[in-house]
Amino acid sequence: QVQLVESGGGLVQSGGSLRLSCAASGFIFSNYAMRWYRQAPGKERELVADISYTGGTTNYANSVKGRFTISRDNAKKTVNLQMNSLKPEDTAVYYCHTRVRGVNYWGQGTQVTVSS
Repeated sequence: QVQLVESGGGLVQSGGSLRLSCAASGFIFSNYAMRWYRQAPGKERELVADISYTGGTTNYANSVKGRFTISRDNAKKTVNLQMNSLKPEDTAVYYCHTRVRGVNYWGQGTQVTVSS
């Protein structure tokens, strides 16, 4: 079955960096786009970044453009999110996501907390 397992979250000071990783299994990873979402307390889940199945196309939310970088390694079946210049408003649970044959799959989420 499809599984997505995130890692790399934690507590960091404003201006710091974190790197999130998502390990995928149970599907042909190189055939599917991947996404990172986040959900802050009391807010709706929002799309942070996505990457095409080849890795050749990426898109970012305006709020993270220029600070976050999404990448993937199809050989290792992982998708990463490098987060630099973190701000307190980046505090959220970050989720890895994919859609396989019309079904949405989510990881369990990893907490990112940015202190001011």
